[in-house]
Amino acid sequence: MAMDSEQTVVQPAPKGGDIPAATAEPRQLLSVPDGVFLMVGMIIGVGIFKAPSIVAGNTSSGTEFLLMWLAGGAVSLCGALVYSELAARHAGTGGEYSFLSLGMGRGVAFLFAWSRMTVIQTGAIAAVAFVFGDYASQLLPLGPASSAIYAAIAVVALTGLNLAGTLPTKNLQRLAETLLIASLLALSVAGMVSGGAPASAPAPSGSGGAIGLAMILVLLTYGGWNEAAYLGGEVREAKRNMARILVIGIVAVTVIYLLVNIGYLMALGLDGMRTSKAVATDVMRLVAGEKGAAVVALIVCVSALTTLNAAIFTGARTTWACGRDFPLFGGLGAWRESGSTPANALLLQGAITLVLVCASAFTPDGFSAMVAYTSPVFWTFFLLTGLTLFRFRIREKLGEADPVQVRVPLYPVVPLLFIGSCVFMLWSSIDYVRNPVYGPKFGAMVLAGLVIMGVGILLYLWKGRGATPAR
Repeated sequence: MAMDSEQTVVQPAPKGGDIPAATAEPRQLLSVPDGVFLMVGMIIGVGIFKAPSIVAGNTSSGTEFLLMWLAGGAVSLCGALVYSELAARHAGTGGEYSFLSLGMGRGVAFLFAWSRMTVIQTGAIAAVAFVFGDYASQLLPLGPASSAIYAAIAVVALTGLNLAGTLPTKNLQRLAETLLIASLLALSVAGMVSGGAPASAPAPSGSGGAIGLAMILVLLTYGGWNEAAYLGGEVREAKRNMARILVIGIVAVTVIYLLVNIGYLMALGLDGMRTSKAVATDVMRLVAGEKGAAVVALIVCVSALTTLNAAIFTGARTTWACGRDFPLFGGLGAWRESGSTPANALLLQGAITLVLVCASAFTPDGFSAMVAYTSPVFWTFFLLTGLTLFRFRIREKLGEADPVQVRVPLYPVVPLLFIGSCVFMLWSSIDYVRNPVYGPKFGAMVLAGLVIMGVGILLYLWKGRGATPAR
């Protein structure tokens, strides 16, 4: 579930709805350092400022806590290698939508598009909005529902910005990411020199379900590596360099995350992290007082708004593409010439996100509620996407598909490790309901996400089977 990524932008259809044939091919302009920078920027976002406190609450020791982040890097690396081959086989702009359409059929692609529109992307937008709300509330609290109020304001404002066609430049996004990485490293150092924290008591629950919940949050924070699939057609000597970019990028993120979490742990201890609503702010408050805490909160707010804008921008374009392919959503496939925006898709996406924000406002923590809502659906489609690789390999052996240059190393071990991780995470995200601490608080959100995904199956059986092939 990538909450902070860039995607290849789908261009609007000309009047009349006809899509012209491609007249140009991607140019291979990206070096390994270019690719690594882009990939790191795709992964690192606001999750590292929120997820560690929840992960700490579901691990029993500092060692176990850090091992969760190391394991998250390993799982992400396996998945990224699988996606690199899928992108080499089908290098269009559709990402999972294209992979699933070609590997599993239009029905699965329709269900993915529906779920992304109603659960995955809108839930991710709402989750990021709540991170913004938590940290904005550190600067200027607005009462008991402060986080939800800020989240709703951010969604409305940035949806309006996108409707107007005013988008941040790529350089501004990169500047924000550079500032974010520098801030994380500064936080790490600040935590390490803070003087240490008292020993932590054991977590209230050390069950396998708690470990699964911890991994859900860890892998959410690693989210965004799947967007590396969009780089394959633009990297020089992709056969050799894509694997380098993926390995170096994820190793770099893993190192950054470990350093940051070591800093958190040394400053606050597990007990302090478990009770923190804004862990980065609490670390800086300990080290530099209220002024330091305010600076960190402001940096996180800016980063969250940047991430939120990117998620709104890319999510609406996926919904627009679905509207072109499936007559049931034909109205969403309209492109407004003024501002060059998919206006209807933006409005629907904003409305769904606001509903989710309002629903989550009645839970103990809006961010955790959105994680519960999106996770089972997210891991269902990650699992299906991983399985498509085996289908493409079988077709290749049968002579129905051409071999590709970018291939998963140690096949089939790496894909099987990724698929096994997806199965475990899918089970853990559903088993969330039985967790003695989080189940009573957020179990209804888990079921809501699955029910809405199920509605998509009914819609496809009713109206979706007459769709044109996915593009």
